[in-house]
Amino acid sequence: MRPPRLGSTCARSCQLAARPNACGAAKTLDRGGAYGEGSRTSALLPPLLVFFVLCASAALGFIINGRLPARHRTPDSIELVHLALGLLVTFTAIVLGLLTSSVKTGFENGYQARGPYAGELTQFDQCLRDYGPETAATRARLHSYVAAVIASTWPDEPAPQGVSFPDTTHMRQIGEDPTLANIIDDIGVAVRGLEPTDSFHHAQAAACASDYSDVVKSRWTVIEGVHGSISAPFYWVLVFWLAIVFASFGLRAPPNALNVIVIAMCAISVSSAIFVIHDLDVPYGGLFGVPSDSMRHALVDMMR
Repeated sequence: MRPPRLGSTCARSCQLAARPNACGAAKTLDRGGAYGEGSRTSALLPPLLVFFVLCASAALGFIINGRLPARHRTPDSIELVHLALGLLVTFTAIVLGLLTSSVKTGFENGYQARGPYAGELTQFDQCLRDYGPETAATRARLHSYVAAVIASTWPDEPAPQGVSFPDTTHMRQIGEDPTLANIIDDIGVAVRGLEPTDSFHHAQAAACASDYSDVVKSRWTVIEGVHGSISAPFYWVLVFWLAIVFASFGLRAPPNALNVIVIAMCAISVSSAIFVIHDLDVPYGGLFGVPSDSMRHALVDMMR
C-alpha cells in the first residue's frame, strides 16, 4: 500500500458539503478507525461459541463417565488422567497467556499511536494558520478530514458539529479508505503548491511540508495498528485443548448439581477471558476501545 495521503478526503468532503450534514451515521474505520456494531457482535460470538463447546465437552465427559466399566476407574488410571490433565492445562495456560500478551501489545500500540497523531494534526493546522489566509481552503479540508475520522472511527458517539465532512457510511472498515486517502493527498498537493513570496513564507512553507510528512507517517502507523493479531490455527488449537480439559472434568466427577455449577462457572470464566482477548484485538469499539478524546480535542483546537 502506498502511504496515506492527507489531502484527498477533503476534496470529497467539499463536494459533499452542500449536502445537509453528511456526517451522521458513520460506520467505518478511517485508516485506523473502528468497526462499529459489527465488531461488537463478532467479539461476542467467539466467547459464546467457546462456552457452548466447553459445556458440551463436559457433558460428553459425564456421559462417558456413567458408562465406563469399573476396571477403567482403577487408581492407576485416575493417576494417569491426573498427569495428562496437568500437562494439558499447563500448555493451555501458556497459549492463553501468549494470546493475551499479543493482543494487549497491539491494543497498547493503537492506544499510544492516537495521541501523537492528534498532536501532529493540530501542529500541522497551526502551521497552515501561521502561513496566512492563503491556506484557508487547505485548513478546511484538514478539518473535514479529522471530523470524518472521528465520525467513522467512533460511530456510536456523537458526530462532530460545526464542520462538514463526507458521508462515511460506505467507507471501508479495514485498511485504507480511498475517500480519506484522496483528501490526504489533496492536502499534500496544496502544501507542496504553496508559492511563498518572502523569507518568512519560505520558512513556513518548509515547516508545513515537514509537518505534513509527520502527519502522513503517524496516520500510516495508526492504519497499520488496526488489524487482528490472533492466529486462527493457534486460537482453535487452544479451544481444542480447552474442550479436552473440560471433557476430563466430566470423566472424573459425577454429574451432580455442585459439579455442574463449578464446571459452568469455569466455562464462564474461560469464555470471559476469550471475550477480553477478542475485544482487545480490535483497538476501536467494543468494551475496551481507544477513546476519541485526543482527536476531538485536536479538532476543537483547529477550529478555534
